[in-house]
Parts: sequence; structure tokens; C-alpha cells
Amino acid sequence: MNKITALTMQKRNNSRANVFINEEFAFGLALNLALELKVGQEMSAAEIEALQQEDDFETAKDRAVRQLARRPYSSAEIARLLKRHKHTDESIARVLGYLGERNYVDDASFAEFWVEQRESFRPRSRMALRQELSQKGLSSELITQAVESVDETAAARRLAEKQGRRWQHLSETEFTQKVAAYLQRQGFPYSIVEPVVAETWQSLQINTDIKE
Repeated sequence: MNKITALTMQKRNNSRANVFINEEFAFGLALNLALELKVGQEMSAAEIEALQQEDDFETAKDRAVRQLARRPYSSAEIARLLKRHKHTDESIARVLGYLGERNYVDDASFAEFWVEQRESFRPRSRMALRQELSQKGLSSELITQAVESVDETAAARRLAEKQGRRWQHLSETEFTQKVAAYLQRQGFPYSIVEPVVAETWQSLQINTDIKE
């Protein structure tokens, strides 16, 4: 049988404790779990293993919550993050369940958030948004729901106007080639690109004439 002979706070992390068994350092433990232990307590190998698994869950949960404090994440992103930090599959599943029950992670809401952010700051075509959301690990169904309301023409106009200002000094032919190529790289179909580029050229020329 293994006997706990000392419990000490970690010097560099006051949210964790060191557990000594049979006079030797055994493992680190989340403080809330260490508080349930006491010096002199005897533990079987199975109990130690269960305790370490619980510690892995607590550590993974804290890591996920800290990450979500920065911005919303999809469940797949959180799972990948925890996997990179070597947390067990069991802990990852428990963490996702914990986050989902508290609505800290909601893939449908995340998809809406992502599309809204892109619409506001970095407009994208539906195809580009689909690719981005797919990389975030979202299902095809959620992606379709999130992008169906995207106004691709309006998004293309905003991008064309922004990029077009850089090239308005060029000839119409050069301007058209550059802006059209840029929009197509962003995934916009030619049926949208052609009229938007022509419209943007005319708008920039009119504004230039007014200023002059």
C-alpha cells in the first residue's frame, strides 16, 4: 500500500500541489483535488490512477476555459488543442461535455459568430467561408445554415472597393484584371465578379472626378 507522506504547494504554481508517497515525490495535482487528501492516507495503485485521471480532466478543463476567454472556439478546435497537450481521450470527452452543458461551446453559435466576424471585417465568398468552417471541424449541415444568408454580391463590393483604391490609378483594363483576379482568389464566382468590378471602376472614377 502507498502512504501519502507529504503534501506541499508548488512554488511556481500555487494552484497545484506536490504529492509525496512513501517519502518520495510522486506526482503533481490540482489544488482542489489535493485538498481532499491528507498526510498518512493510504492509497491503492488503482486509486492513484483514478486521481491522476481526475487531475488530467481538471487541467484540461482549465486550459479549455482559458482558451475560450480569448474568443469562441468550435468543439473540434478545443479537442485538437487538448490533444496537442497530451490530455487523454477520456478527459477531452468529459471537457467537451462540461463545456457543452454550460453553453461555453456551441458549434451552431460559433458558425454564426465566425460568419458575422468575416462579414464585418474580412468579407468572404460562401465557398471561402465553407472552407474555413470545415477546417474548424464543423458539420456540413451547420456550415450550410451559417452561410446561406451571406450576401456574396455585397461582400464582393466591399472587397472590390477596398482593394480597388490601391489600383484606381491604373488603366481600366489593368484595374479590371487585378481586382477580378483578387475577388476570384477569394472564391467569388465570375457571375458576381464581372459586374462588381465594372461597378467599382465606375464608382471610383466618379469619386475621383468629384474631388478634382
